Amino acid sequence: MSRTKFLIGFCSCFFSISTLAQSIDVFETGIRDLQTGLEDGTTTSVELVDLYLARIAAYDKQGPILNSIVRINSRARERAAELDAERLRTGARSLLHGIPILIKDNYNTTDMPTSNGSVAFANYYPGHNATQVDLLLEAGAVIIAKTNLHEYARGITSIASLIGQTKNPYDIRRAPGGSSGGTAAAVAASFGAVGMGSDTCGSIRIPSAYNNLIGLRPSKGLSSIHGIMPLSHTQDTGGPLARNVEDLAIVLDLTVGYDGNDAATAVMQTISPPNFLDSLESLQLEGLRFGKITSYFEDSNPGVRNTIEEALEWYEEQGVEIIEIEIPNQSDLLSASGVIGFEFTEDLNQYLASNDNPPVIRVNDIVDLSLYHEALQQSMIRSAEEERDEEEYARALAGRKILRDAIEAIFAEYELDTMVYPTITQIPVMIGDGQPGTACPLAANSGLPALSVPVGFTNSGLPVGMELMGKHFQDAELLAIAKPYEEANSPRKSPFVTPALISGAPPANESLQVRFNRDEVSFMVNFEYSIVTNNLSYDLSLMQNNSAEVFAITLIIDTEDIEGLNEAMVLNLLGPNTSQASGDYFMSPDFREAFEEERVYFRVFAESMPISGVTQSVH
Repeated sequence: MSRTKFLIGFCSCFFSISTLAQSIDVFETGIRDLQTGLEDGTTTSVELVDLYLARIAAYDKQGPILNSIVRINSRARERAAELDAERLRTGARSLLHGIPILIKDNYNTTDMPTSNGSVAFANYYPGHNATQVDLLLEAGAVIIAKTNLHEYARGITSIASLIGQTKNPYDIRRAPGGSSGGTAAAVAASFGAVGMGSDTCGSIRIPSAYNNLIGLRPSKGLSSIHGIMPLSHTQDTGGPLARNVEDLAIVLDLTVGYDGNDAATAVMQTISPPNFLDSLESLQLEGLRFGKITSYFEDSNPGVRNTIEEALEWYEEQGVEIIEIEIPNQSDLLSASGVIGFEFTEDLNQYLASNDNPPVIRVNDIVDLSLYHEALQQSMIRSAEEERDEEEYARALAGRKILRDAIEAIFAEYELDTMVYPTITQIPVMIGDGQPGTACPLAANSGLPALSVPVGFTNSGLPVGMELMGKHFQDAELLAIAKPYEEANSPRKSPFVTPALISGAPPANESLQVRFNRDEVSFMVNFEYSIVTNNLSYDLSLMQNNSAEVFAITLIIDTEDIEGLNEAMVLNLLGPNTSQASGDYFMSPDFREAFEEERVYFRVFAESMPISGVTQSVH
């Protein structure tokens, strides 16, 4: 197969491709391996920054155009150099020393604007960092960029007025989940080692599920939300999304604990924070009891349900008992315990009042000036116009305790270690559509911890997440439950459209010219295959010496042995009464794999051929 040059331009303001060292590849590389490279001198933090920036340049605004990054940190290389020098003098501060990470753009950062996805805050510099940002900086992390989100964190498809729609790297026609969709897409594409998100009702877990990542909504009060632009202070949480359990544990160990600026964390003064990393190997699966919430399975997309069922079968093989459960009056309990609609306006107004020189001073200003994407129009107008009903708000707050009590009663009755259900019951929607299927309120409204665990893919190649909900402050146990599944099943697979760079550049397009000449049928097809957009383009022409009437020229995939090939058609290239055709085809995972493995065939139908047609390899 010949190759045509596929050119990608890179921003010269941060690095030069020609100077990138190839001593280490950051593609899909975990924190511990990166840290090992830093410790033994194989690489430097500056090198890591350059390598991640190369990937961002190749894939975020070019190639598949994931559109996950709001801003690059112009000081990233400078900070990396400082940390490299510090390492030589005094050693590493932590496992995150010199490691580039990503931050959702609703976390306060003093050296970069904090936009919350909105044009209203496009150039807003808060007066202080978010508490978790400070903790990460103290640990020696390098913030390489800030990531897109669903504007004001009020949705789960990750569209925003400031930079628009983020795409799902596993199918760039689809949404990545939200609201931390930019962080999830960027971590999945290896734009940083890990990323920070926030979860009010599914905003860490849903994008984790849709991007083949692991993400924890921590127990309310385990970690601080101070300095995260609020959606609902009662339900807001902040935490990491990662490509593996260990990376998640490393970041959690460095970011949980008491913060005097967040009253919800006061409980951490009386209990010891969990040690996530040390706890990963502390649990035996045999004898554990999982409560399978059947209602969420009944309503699930078949591909989602079947993938999770397979994961649960694996756990059963390890000695876990799966118990089907229902939470009595679940729907009523959930509808009576949500507080986002009661808190958003007051919380954001309070945030603006407590920070220096915000560009607007209240939610009504944002609405009056239409400083939001049209997807938020109804919710934003409602927030500005409606007065909070304090009695209803009080009932909703009380409803949260009733919900938690009901869940904890089920935990006790069945002696459960976790409850399990789909993170989201439906596959990611096509961009522009509304996303159904969230199971987020169960943990969000009760304040209990919930971990989205990657467990595989649907037949159409879309990632599936299984949610584990635990008892309050038993967050570390959830990671310990997930770790052996990850080790045994390797559910993490990188996106097709963001492969490893080759000498600092994406893989080139591949071109293929094929001639068919059989049974009086003669045609030529030129294919071009873009690895980074997952697109197959074709240009087909019947040759002058073609003498038979051609009814159809199709492509099929050989799923078994070529002998007796009679597979269903997956793509029609040419129909009756035409001599030329061209088009584009977004390749499914099965088709792409078959094309790369040379298992794609022409199936041609013409008057000179038998009714079943004639096949020939495309390659």
